[in-house]
Amino acid sequence: MTSATDEELMQRIAQGDATAVRDLYRRYGRVVYGIALTICGSRDSAEEVAQDVFVRAWKNAGRYQSDKARVVTWLARIARNAAIDALRSSASLGGRMESAEISFDHLLDPRGVDPGDSAQLSQRRNRVRAAVSRLPRDQRHALFLAFFRGLTHREIAELLAAPLGTVKTRIRDALSALRGELEEELP
Repeated sequence: MTSATDEELMQRIAQGDATAVRDLYRRYGRVVYGIALTICGSRDSAEEVAQDVFVRAWKNAGRYQSDKARVVTWLARIARNAAIDALRSSASLGGRMESAEISFDHLLDPRGVDPGDSAQLSQRRNRVRAAVSRLPRDQRHALFLAFFRGLTHREIAELLAAPLGTVKTRIRDALSALRGELEEELP
């Protein structure tokens, strides 16, 4: 990897230097991919978004202003926006929501758990999964996007084409319902 500063790489990219893009990718590819994966939730989508981010960086390197943001911050913003765009353009939220309930499972991961606690953990996982599945679909969508995709309430409102207040209410109502139903499960 090159010892060039981020700003030097950006200048070289603006001048059409393809090796500088490669070096920038080596330096920040994992960061960009991580942001995309967090938002998209799919490795395939995250890979596509990461590629798109570096294509955008290549095309827009001349617009980068070092006095406005660090390169990594600039790339992170591009990654976040590209990932949100990818979510918006995907076929339907319904298909992803099937995996949303599976995503709740990782919160109750049995690895590293005492085998004696395994049965209890399995019961807890099933109760959480069942409680989430009983939520109204609109509440599940909003909850999933907020907590497992890291979107803000405003971003969720834009994505779902719903008023901001409605999104906030859906999330609050979902959490309240889960809290009430799983109260004895909470520490």
